[in-house]
Amino acid sequence: MGIQGEGTERSADRPREYRAAELAEAAGITVRTLRFYQERKLFSPPRREGRIVWYDEHHLARIRTITELLARGHTLGGIAELISAFSAGRDAGQAAELLGLSEPHPWSEEEPVRLTPEDLAAYYGSESDADNLAAALDIGYIAVDGDEIVHLSRDLLESSSAMVREGIPLSAILRVGHELRDQVDTAAEAFTELMRRHVLPEALGPAAGADGPVSEEDMKRLGETLGRLRPLVKKAVYAEISLAFDRKLRAELHLSEPAEDG
Repeated sequence: MGIQGEGTERSADRPREYRAAELAEAAGITVRTLRFYQERKLFSPPRREGRIVWYDEHHLARIRTITELLARGHTLGGIAELISAFSAGRDAGQAAELLGLSEPHPWSEEEPVRLTPEDLAAYYGSESDADNLAAALDIGYIAVDGDEIVHLSRDLLESSSAMVREGIPLSAILRVGHELRDQVDTAAEAFTELMRRHVLPEALGPAAGADGPVSEEDMKRLGETLGRLRPLVKKAVYAEISLAFDRKLRAELHLSEPAEDG
């Protein structure tokens, strides 16, 4: 059953889907523009169900990428060539340079990994197509610096590519990553609030909250405090996810176990 303005409900084997008007609204464009992009073959054909046409989250990610590229001054013709280059593996270095939509976050504790487009293909094989590239850009997993693609987390790169080798489609992994973003942000906000209430006042000293700049001594003390607390927070979050994963797996295995005799 469709949900107006939010697409159809997602099933286990298919991402959320949208009618043309719903997709256009979610992407911030008009239906006429959507049709024009489709005529220019800037994204893969939608799924047809009788007379109804359904678009999915990959189409939404692609349109958002097109919008970003247009905002950076690229023409639709150039964007079409870019997409073709990534799809066919031609002129990949130039294509990667054009896709510089955002910069890596230098403050992140995660280790970024610099890759050529060929390196990225080595990690994901045939899964490193234009649709998945657009989805990864939309989530923020990858950015571009010159001729190199920067994956923002070595852990995410290695774990996701390993899951692909286990047979999980990259599109499905990216979809889960997109769904997790809000939930992870909520958890991060909860721990940030704990620090705001119980750690920052002491770490920054009695002058915290004043209009003046924070002193170098305060920043050093804060850095040392966060250096101790961040690993603890990550361990707590990992443990909660691990326990939840165990619960879900036990429930799934119990449902699939054959009934015992007697």
